[in-house]
Amino acid sequence: MKIKYQTLSITALLLLTSLAGGAFGQRSRSVGDPSDAKKPAPSATTTAPAPQSMKVKYEGGIFGYNKKQTGTLNFDDESSRLVFRDKAQKEYISIPYKAIAAAYADTQSRRPTAATVISNVPSIFALPARFIRKKYRYLTMQFSDPDTQVHGVTSFKVDNKEVLASFLEAVARKAELTPRGEAYVRLDKPKDKDKDK
Repeated sequence: MKIKYQTLSITALLLLTSLAGGAFGQRSRSVGDPSDAKKPAPSATTTAPAPQSMKVKYEGGIFGYNKKQTGTLNFDDESSRLVFRDKAQKEYISIPYKAIAAAYADTQSRRPTAATVISNVPSIFALPARFIRKKYRYLTMQFSDPDTQVHGVTSFKVDNKEVLASFLEAVARKAELTPRGEAYVRLDKPKDKDKDK
């Protein structure tokens, strides 16, 4: 009987302590100094200058070039194009700047191959392996080549988030794309009405 009362009193004490702690956590917030409103807001973070080339994995999407492979994506400003070179630095594909209709950074959360294999093997590690997820970052571009009339979407897997952001901004600037949300798009130029007449 004595143990029952001790347990009950300890439980009541813990409950009372947690309620009191919650009350202290609800403090009033101080109002900022009115002169702070006149101060300029901190400037938005700027990305680092884009490298001339970045290591990527080509994920496909360009007609006739289906092989997924690792290489580098390079700016070729003399010819106004993006060039993907394979491991041997041989040119594999190129996309003219004027052909890029939209570009954006994409993030996908997927289970790595090793975790998928482990999750299918009957063992004690199978259940935890099902919850392993990894973020994969991509530079995705929609293109519309005016010379060949070919349209499509291609993507390149990138390891570094900061390099991807700076490279995307450089692609948008060189291809003369306009920001729209978190992406960059090519806006149609308004047609001159006098030419139609």
